[in-house]
This record gives sequence, C-alpha cells and structure tokens, in this order.
Amino acid sequence: MDIVYVDMDNVLVDFPWGIRQLSEEVKEQYQDNLDEIPGFFSDLPPVEGAIEGFRLLQQHYDAYILSTAPWGNPSAWTDKHLWVKKHLPEAGFKRLILSHHKNLNRGVYLIDDRKANGAAEFPGEHIQFGSEAYPDWEAVLDYLL
Repeated sequence: MDIVYVDMDNVLVDFPWGIRQLSEEVKEQYQDNLDEIPGFFSDLPPVEGAIEGFRLLQQHYDAYILSTAPWGNPSAWTDKHLWVKKHLPEAGFKRLILSHHKNLNRGVYLIDDRKANGAAEFPGEHIQFGSEAYPDWEAVLDYLL
C-alpha cells in the first residue's frame, strides 16, 4: 500500500483560527513566534473536511501525520500528540511523526501547505494544500481517490 503523509498546521489543524483567538497582548508578546505560545496547538479546531479526509485516505493508503513542532516550544510536541488523540483517536493512533526534515520520509505523497522543513525536497509528490490546484480537502481527495 502506498504511503501518504499529511501535515498538521493549515492542513489538518486550523492554525489561523487559533491566531484570531489570541489577545493583542499575547500577539505582541510573541510577535513573529506565535507558534511558540505554550499550549497553543492542543485546542485548535480541524480544518473543514480534514478529519473525514484523513479517514478516507486511510481506506486507500498507508496514511501518516507528518508535522513539525517548533523547536522553541516544547509543549507543542505534546500538544500535537494530544490533538491527534482528541480528533483522530483511532485513525491517528501511532501515526504521528514529528520531524524538521520531512524529506527523510519515504512515501508517494506529502500533503503540506508549505515547502519548508524538507517538504520541497520530499522524494515523492508534494501536494501543496491551499494552492490553486489543491485549495481544500475536496480537491485533494478528488486527485488522490
């Protein structure tokens, strides 16, 4: 079965929603490092269609969650794990990989909204979520299924 990796932030997890919930004081305190706010990642809602999309992918692929946790925010590593346990308790069980080098993973597809952290060098096909070609989960699933 072919391997597909799915990023968390802005693909499974609605990161911008979380930023909109922050007070101006917190935004100012963390300025360019909003991903370093302790506890930030655990309470974010899923992107529309993400939970169903990941579960559908699992029916056709060996699907994993491949995300990067900010190095300066140790709670993010735990928060991402807790998010998966909450939103994908069975589907995500032992399927979370945290890495700053996504290109080291072997697979056919990587669904990621950015080219950072090795996504641009991923040896398979990088499906850029949120792009014109793949603006949402419906477009990604139409392509992969």
